[in-house]
Amino acid sequence: MNEMAVPRPNNLDAFWMPYTDNRYFKANPRMLARAEGMSYFTPEGREVLDATAGLWCCNAGHGRREITEAIQRQAAVLDFAPTFQLGHPLAFEAAARLAEILPDGLDRVFWTNSGSESADTALKIALAYHKARGEGGRTRLIGRERGYHGVGFGGMSVGGIGPNRKQFGALLPYVDHLPHTHGIEANRWSRGQPGEGASRADALEALVALHGAETIAAVMVEPVAGSTGVLPPPRGYLERLREICTKHGILLVFDEVITGFGRLGTPFGAERLGVVPDIMTMAKGLTNAAVPMGAVAAKDEVYRAVVEGSPGGIELFHGYTYSGHPLAAAAAIATMELHRSEDLPGRAKAIEGEWQEAAHAMRGLPHVTDVRDCGLIAGIEMEPRPGAPGQRALDVFRRCFDDGVLVRVTGDIVALSPPLIVEKPHMERIFGTLSDAIRAAA
Repeated sequence: MNEMAVPRPNNLDAFWMPYTDNRYFKANPRMLARAEGMSYFTPEGREVLDATAGLWCCNAGHGRREITEAIQRQAAVLDFAPTFQLGHPLAFEAAARLAEILPDGLDRVFWTNSGSESADTALKIALAYHKARGEGGRTRLIGRERGYHGVGFGGMSVGGIGPNRKQFGALLPYVDHLPHTHGIEANRWSRGQPGEGASRADALEALVALHGAETIAAVMVEPVAGSTGVLPPPRGYLERLREICTKHGILLVFDEVITGFGRLGTPFGAERLGVVPDIMTMAKGLTNAAVPMGAVAAKDEVYRAVVEGSPGGIELFHGYTYSGHPLAAAAAIATMELHRSEDLPGRAKAIEGEWQEAAHAMRGLPHVTDVRDCGLIAGIEMEPRPGAPGQRALDVFRRCFDDGVLVRVTGDIVALSPPLIVEKPHMERIFGTLSDAIRAAA
């Protein structure tokens, strides 16, 4: 008779942590045990104010009863249902609710489980679209330097952050990259969208000339690049990308995993920035991170080309076991209802000016070289220490956590993205604690 093995002691060894210095962490753990509203709490009960919405995802704040109860109710009724040749009502209801708030024309929704899956799904849809239209030679995918589109091989290939790529050898073939928009001297200390750099979109014309428009399927960019250190698009940049893509029959894909669900003061960044893509990816704020879920929205013409262009049977050989999972769908519906009833995008927009002022007050602190903001996002860039890039910001992160505020760092940039329920006292504490940490790291 088999006996249940005695559990191992919880000595932190078993969990291989993602994007983490495992050796350092397991010698110096910083743990979170509970969350509510604007705050996390450590196992010892110490409060840590969340200035990052978890990982850009808990936009409605933590522990929202409405979402928790929706998940509980659904778990008691239908824990799982496959969506391969079958369906369940909530998957369709959630898609219809999402289509209502998406930018005009983006009304076909494919469910995934994460931003990484959404990125790869969007790229596959783009390839399938061109093939269905008789342009199967359009296999080239264009990303952007310093872009982040998750960790699948598709998103990683079009992404442009070196450390995310260098360990893994050959990635997807037929990929090229646009230049990033960072480092333009005239744009330092910009508030909102910077003024210089729209012409960098013209690099797409150069890629068209190099490869031929007939080979390019899609261009994928983040409306505001987040994980690389908060890079708002220069004024006119996205408009120019849209113009060039339309001119050459190239699909424009927006990765709105970070900018979606109120982060820029509108439901999606496309509305705030005035440019509608052909395909949009999303995740994170979709369920307020209560259950993993992502989605890809496509224009009706993209959907129809793939579905009606199929000779019959399955039109897109792609999907996930958990696409449209019942618990995730319930969480998404409850989250979207919270955004509607509390007007969380409007709330973010209303406090954006105070957020911007507080962020730019960091100018003049030791080694701070730039401050950038867009909506309720801010990036504070610091001069690297000689011979130790990234260490200064890492010291700031650790000092902030120990002093009761959670920030995020990428390289030597501190990235801030609080829940949209943030209020002025929270901002004062966030930036006060951050100021002290930056001075201590000088």
